[in-house]
Amino acid sequence: MMIDTSWRELVESKWNVLADADEEKIVSGVFNHPKSLEGMDNIYVDGKAAEKIAKIINKRRKDMNRIDENVEFGKNVIIKDDVEIAKNVKIGHNVVIHSGVRIGEGSVISDNTVLGKVPFKAKASETTKIRELPPLVIGKYITIGANCVIYKGANLEDYVFVGDLASIREDVQIGEYTIIGRGVTVENKTIIGKHVKIESEAYITAISTIEDYCFIAPEVAFSNDNYLARTKERSKHFKGPTLKKGARIGVNATILPGITIGEDALVAAGAVVTKDVPPKVIVAGVPAKYFRDVPEDQLLENQDFYEG
Repeated sequence: MMIDTSWRELVESKWNVLADADEEKIVSGVFNHPKSLEGMDNIYVDGKAAEKIAKIINKRRKDMNRIDENVEFGKNVIIKDDVEIAKNVKIGHNVVIHSGVRIGEGSVISDNTVLGKVPFKAKASETTKIRELPPLVIGKYITIGANCVIYKGANLEDYVFVGDLASIREDVQIGEYTIIGRGVTVENKTIIGKHVKIESEAYITAISTIEDYCFIAPEVAFSNDNYLARTKERSKHFKGPTLKKGARIGVNATILPGITIGEDALVAAGAVVTKDVPPKVIVAGVPAKYFRDVPEDQLLENQDFYEG
């Protein structure tokens, strides 16, 4: 575990001169700095004496946080304050863990991932609100791939799998055993149930709901704005799609704002869904229309993996 090397305000490049006699004073100075936690994260390391001070600061940070002794760290890991990491967690190289992150037992965080990022707000954004967010909670035995960004305020329950390059925003709830595929984007204020599978490069817009056992194929796109960024009226109607339990969406389908896909319904590949879809039917085409009923042997209740 390392600390950043970008901060030079305290002693610039004179570490060896200052540290020889007063390393404890300098460490205390870092902790008593007006922005002591930021200073501790970003202390400038240069020279042998400075490395000793860096080790002291890292140990004190570990004591201030709650990090189990059986956590495995890669190189260049940065950990902010107020972080909890349970036993047998493995953290890869160049991982950044911001303040207010909780990582459960046995989880794996791969290289170059950022956890607990605080969202920025674009001036024209209608769905992002700047406020104090709850911790990012990563449950037990979760796997998070390389180059992912998971925001503060998200909650991933046990045994979730997140593929490389995925982005999961604040106010997102993901149920146990769900798979978030490579390059998937899950926008804010979204609820995803358990045993869901969302495959590569799917886009899940803000304010969507995906219930248990749903399947979403690659390149599926959800939308939440029927006004396409025009008129003030649009802010009253933002709503992503709702997928009821066991619904399935084929490759490259598009689901328009506020649409409900019924239980065990199936949307064919390439369809554009403009109206609610009843349970247990297949819709296809542009715009999507009734094609036929879902075969009995494909219904969720008839699958071996279904736990009811």
